[in-house]
Amino acid sequence: MKIHGVLIVKFFFGCVLCMTLFCCDNNMQSIILKNGNIQLGFNNQTGQLQNFEAFGNSDSFLDSSQTSESLWKLDLFHSPDDIETIGSSNAAGFNYRFKNSNTLKLTWYDFKAVKNPDFKVVATIKLRESSFLSFWSIEVQGIDEQPISKVVFPIVSGIKDLGDENLAVPQWLGIKMKNPRVHLSKSKEKKFKWEYPGRMSMQCIALYNESKKIGIYTASNDSLAYRKDFSYSIDSLNNLTYQVTNYPSLDSKSSTYAPKYEAIIGGFEGDWISAALQYRKWGTAQSWSKESRFKNGLTPKMLENTALWEWNRGKSSNVLSPAKDLKEKLKLPVNVFWHWWHGCSYDDGFPEYFPPREGKDSFVSAVKSAQEDSIGSIVYMNQMQWGTDTKSWKEENALAYAVKGIKGETNTHTYNIFTDKSLTTMCMGTRFWKDKYTSLSDSAINSYGTNGVYMDQACFSILCYDRSHGHSVGGGNYWLNNFAELTEQIRSVFLENRNVFLAGEGVSEAWLPYLDAFLTLQVSMERYAGDSGWEPIPFFQAVYHQYAITYGNYSSLLVPPYDSLWPKEYAPKDPLALLDKKYGKQFLMEQARSFVWGLQPTISNYQSFLTLERKKEMDYLFDLAKVRNNGLKYLSEGQFERSPELSFPKETIDMSRLSIYAGKTGNTVSSFRKLADMVYSGTWKSEDNQLGIAIASISDADVPLSLRMNTDEYGLHSSGRINMIDSNGKRLVTEYSNGKIQIDLNLKPRQVCIIEIENAN
Repeated sequence: MKIHGVLIVKFFFGCVLCMTLFCCDNNMQSIILKNGNIQLGFNNQTGQLQNFEAFGNSDSFLDSSQTSESLWKLDLFHSPDDIETIGSSNAAGFNYRFKNSNTLKLTWYDFKAVKNPDFKVVATIKLRESSFLSFWSIEVQGIDEQPISKVVFPIVSGIKDLGDENLAVPQWLGIKMKNPRVHLSKSKEKKFKWEYPGRMSMQCIALYNESKKIGIYTASNDSLAYRKDFSYSIDSLNNLTYQVTNYPSLDSKSSTYAPKYEAIIGGFEGDWISAALQYRKWGTAQSWSKESRFKNGLTPKMLENTALWEWNRGKSSNVLSPAKDLKEKLKLPVNVFWHWWHGCSYDDGFPEYFPPREGKDSFVSAVKSAQEDSIGSIVYMNQMQWGTDTKSWKEENALAYAVKGIKGETNTHTYNIFTDKSLTTMCMGTRFWKDKYTSLSDSAINSYGTNGVYMDQACFSILCYDRSHGHSVGGGNYWLNNFAELTEQIRSVFLENRNVFLAGEGVSEAWLPYLDAFLTLQVSMERYAGDSGWEPIPFFQAVYHQYAITYGNYSSLLVPPYDSLWPKEYAPKDPLALLDKKYGKQFLMEQARSFVWGLQPTISNYQSFLTLERKKEMDYLFDLAKVRNNGLKYLSEGQFERSPELSFPKETIDMSRLSIYAGKTGNTVSSFRKLADMVYSGTWKSEDNQLGIAIASISDADVPLSLRMNTDEYGLHSSGRINMIDSNGKRLVTEYSNGKIQIDLNLKPRQVCIIEIENAN
């Protein structure tokens, strides 16, 4: 009897403990999951998310006045023309249970829309001790007789207006928007969506109050890069919703769909940099970081040592000859990023690249001559598009190997506004396309002697539903895996001991093991996006700078060129016309961003007369390239750090929105005015634990700089030297001690430098 009494007492206290840890408040109809840092509340009848708190603050991130949506939605695939969307409201049954104090399992069952009685949707939410994050996974059971083509999970609706809201997204290099609800409500689709892997270079988003430094951190921990979409949307009631769309494979023989990754939702304190540093802990531990070509010394020194890229278009006389002039004046390594060398019209004649438009002999001779002057060139070749009006499209039966949508449609788009001819996306999962592109690359490198290929649209992944291609149908990670096979196949034809490499459009964590260099253009996004509400930020650099070589800039002092193979009726009268001098500060701004954010600098459409006609801007670029070259341990190999508190002036400047297409209806230039910083900064820590603060002024006046910082904030020695790195080298400014660093100086007009904090020996 004593034993039974003890058991009864233990059982009683166990129940009390369970009620404390796994609270279900019947009055509020909430199932509570909490750990002291984050608290989630779910409706105990439907499983809908009703409450989301963090930091021990009772103020929820969710608006209780908004109606909660289903935690998930999925598409039942009956046929290409019959896809049925269901959510939790379609389930007749729901239950929940706690596996332990930090794990909650929600189950929906008994769906009239599905014949299989074993069809269930199970969501598992986990917390970790002392963490502000929650980890969400979903499992759809009983799908052997009912394929599913889409699973939207998690869905977090009714997100409260945080006030002073900012939305930061790693769309390639990174973008940030102030007051995103305002811009969402004005957009046509009321939705911002980002594909991963693809334009979304990392798997995290930050929505936060910039003044209070508090917000919502959302992410996923997919180390295998399965295709998914992240989005924020708004409805007519100002209800903000976050969701992740997952794509199962339609040919899976499994009776269960369970993604091999979790969604992550939590609170965070700080800003987008805080979110980036949170993500960096996970991202740099993944295989793509460990296998980074740059980090593992697999990128050629010619690429690593590039002091300046020239991005020109056309025949060699308009590309390689100006590059020689540029190198002679800069007296540092210059490489060429070469468009419109090919024999076909741009953006409609791909992949009929050969022979070059100036002929093989002339092209090969010019490339060889440039290499003798230590100027390398990589040539443009789109790695997934085929022109549907080309002769080869029909002769090679390219349609059979093109991407197909869920209804069998091709992914066809018209980029060229002058010819109105379309391109169709080829499927990376087919042997035909990998062999075709490898053959083209072999010709460019081995027959024509170039230093490599720029693979346009490289950092993309497309869903393909063509069952004849041999890859999983629809969802999966086959696109990236086949891109890996493609680059391995291309590199197998490289001759040994040659400075040859592969670059690609965009930048993405998942492509770090496969590309040598990444073209990222957000530093000049005003030229193609105008005043869209988005601002560029170095989000990707804050996580992966020392793992990737990034370059690129639309920064030009000339009107962008017009392809000589396009219709003559739209050609500009003066193809090398100078842009108005009023856009000079835009050029400086783009170069300053590139410098302080750790990119290799690039100039577009360079011509030798610019050093006279636009001397101020060209002197700035040359000075910037020389300073960067003297600080490569920071600006090429350094790890991003938060910059010290600095206050600099702003000024409204003229902006040109002009690219080869944008703003080019006839000879017009689209322009606007925008408030811009007059000084830019970026802070980098070297491998030997020293700090470099890159500073680039674009002001025409002196700007005072006052810097105060403690060494323990950056893990530096308590004493050491403060140096100034400029185009002439490095010189001592002063010394510091007792862990206190103080710097007061006047930045001269358009001064570019690196303030180095060097530890004492």
